[in-house]
Amino acid sequence: MKATAKAHPIQGLVKYHGMRDPDLRLPYHDSISVCTAPSHTRTTVAFDPDATDDRYRIDGDVVEGRGAERIDHVVDHVRELAGIDHAVRVESANSFPSNVGFGSSSSGFAALATAACEAAGLDMTRPEISTVARRGSSSAARAVTGAFSHLYAGLNDDDCRSKRIETDLESELRIVTGLVPAYKETEQAHREAADSHMFQARMAHIHGQIAEMRDALRSADFDRAFELAEHDSLSLAATTMTGPAGWVYWQPRTIAIFNAVRELRSEGVPVYFSTDTGASVYVNTVEEHVDAVEAAVADCGVDTDVWTVGGPARVLDESEALF
Repeated sequence: MKATAKAHPIQGLVKYHGMRDPDLRLPYHDSISVCTAPSHTRTTVAFDPDATDDRYRIDGDVVEGRGAERIDHVVDHVRELAGIDHAVRVESANSFPSNVGFGSSSSGFAALATAACEAAGLDMTRPEISTVARRGSSSAARAVTGAFSHLYAGLNDDDCRSKRIETDLESELRIVTGLVPAYKETEQAHREAADSHMFQARMAHIHGQIAEMRDALRSADFDRAFELAEHDSLSLAATTMTGPAGWVYWQPRTIAIFNAVRELRSEGVPVYFSTDTGASVYVNTVEEHVDAVEAAVADCGVDTDVWTVGGPARVLDESEALF
C-alpha cells in the first residue's frame, strides 16, 4: 500500500480568502488559479498495518504541530474512505522554496492526496481527489486538477471541488518569478478575513471577477485575464492589510517589481504582476517578451526563474519513490 505522486503549485488568479468552515476548508467564494511548472512537490505515502505511529517529513524535516494536524485531516479522510486504520508514513520534497508566496501548500497537499488515494486503493477522479486535498489546503484542490482550474464554493464535497478550465493560454503564458524570501503564514489571515471592513466589498465584486476571468480564459484574452489577476492581487492585499492583525506581506523589492512591470507595460510590453499572500511576485507575460521581462525583474535585486503552465497531479512510477 504505497504510492508516489507529483503536483505543481498554483498561482492564484482570482484568489480565495477566508473559510466558512476551517475544518473542511470550505471557502467563502469561488477561486481560479494556474499551476506553475517545473516547480513541483513529490510525495510518497505508504500505509503499513504493522506500524503503530504516523510519520511525516517534508524536505527531510519532521512535521509536528499545526502542520501535522493539517496532514492528519487529509490522511484520516483517506483512511475513512478506504475503510482502513493503518499507520502511514509520508515523505515529501519540494523543488522550490516554501513559505515565500509560491504556493507550496497547494502542491504539497495535492501530491499528498493523490498519493494517499492511490496507496489506499481508491479509484477516484481528479475532481473527487480535489475534495480530499482541499482538507489540507483549499488551493490544493486546484493543484490536483492542474493548469487553469476553478474551485467552486459549496457546503459539501459534491459542490466544493475543482474543475479544469480549457484555454489556449496554456501554451502562451510565461511566468517570471521574483523571489523575495520573507517567511509568511496564511492561517491567521484566513481566520480573520471576515473581520476586515474590506471583506464585504471583496465579496460584492468577486463573483463578477470569476465570470470575467472564465470568459477571458475561454477566449484566450491574455491582457484581460492577467489584468484581472493583477487587480485581484491588490484587492486581496487590501483585505489582509485591513484585518485585525494588519498583515503587510509586501517588502520593498516587491514594490520595486510592481514598478518595473508598470514601466514595461507603458512601453507596450504585455506584462502583469500577481502576488498571493507573500512578498514574492509572479510576473505574467508571453514567450516573445520573457527575456526582457526577466532582466527587468532581476534588476530589482531578486533571484528569478521562468515557469510555464503545469499539468494536473499524477501518480509516478515506483522507481521515483522517496523511500
